[in-house]
Amino acid sequence: MIGSTLLALAPAGWVVVVIVGVVVLVFLAMFAPLFGLWIQALAAAAGVGVRELIGMRFRKVNPQVIVLSRIQAVRAGLELSTGELETHYLAGGRPVNVVRALIAANRANIDLSWKTATAIDLAGRDILDAVQTSVNPKVIDCPNPASGKTTIDAVAKDGIQVKARARVTVRANIDRLVGGATEETIIARVGEGIVTTIGSSDTYKQVLENPDLISKKVLEKGLDAGTAFEILSIDIADVDVGENIGAKLQADQAEADKRRFQAEAEKRRAMAMAREQEMQALVRENRAKVVLAEAEIPMAIAESFRKGNLGIMDYYRMRNIQADTDMRKSIGGEPPAKGESK
Repeated sequence: MIGSTLLALAPAGWVVVVIVGVVVLVFLAMFAPLFGLWIQALAAAAGVGVRELIGMRFRKVNPQVIVLSRIQAVRAGLELSTGELETHYLAGGRPVNVVRALIAANRANIDLSWKTATAIDLAGRDILDAVQTSVNPKVIDCPNPASGKTTIDAVAKDGIQVKARARVTVRANIDRLVGGATEETIIARVGEGIVTTIGSSDTYKQVLENPDLISKKVLEKGLDAGTAFEILSIDIADVDVGENIGAKLQADQAEADKRRFQAEAEKRRAMAMAREQEMQALVRENRAKVVLAEAEIPMAIAESFRKGNLGIMDYYRMRNIQADTDMRKSIGGEPPAKGESK
């Protein structure tokens, strides 16, 4: 009776055992890696407990990043809790990068707090690179070769083009990393200063003789104001003479004036030709009027004969005078007028 009951319950017991085994395996698969991190933190005296590691897993925080950052901070003598590291990680920051930057700043006697470092990191700046640049200044080429330009071109007052290339030594300003302008602003300001300095020079020879004048005048402008860097020096790496821009502009202006004068002359020629055509048309019109008037002369003479206002002897005298006039004109080489006797 009892044996049959145990046999009846045996399948249900095996099901429970299997379920418990599966749960244990899943738990081991999820949290077994945390045991190794706990041992690592324990060996480094980082003080990260198993409960904290399990909590990180549930909060979707990478325990390896937090433990590594905590170990580095403890070994460097920095007081950073796992809660601060988790908070920065959940905010989208890079705890390992921040801790390394704090260690580098501490070794270089740079005043950098955890709050400032995390703010810079969350702003998208590389805090570790900033600290390294603050310790070891870097050199920026002006203009940036990546832009495709190799020199900054400007024109002196005598019209000669001068091509310059500068190297700017900068150091990161930790206090202005958040909200400060980047390298592109430094390059743009230095380029503007070089162009202004060359443009204010009387001749290109002054620039070639004293290229350090460019550096001095550009540095006096305080170009690093509002940027994340402090300009230590501006060195003119190369100065070359370019084209004679003034002569080229004068030649272009002369060519433009030439084309303008030619256009005006062509306009006047066209107007003169049009006026000539108008005068020729007016002459032909007047000649036509003369012909019409001459055609009325015979009719007027006939009318005078009919009315008795003109006698035959008068007519002969008029003809004799006309013939005498034509003869004198022919002797003088003047052709007789149209309609006159020859």
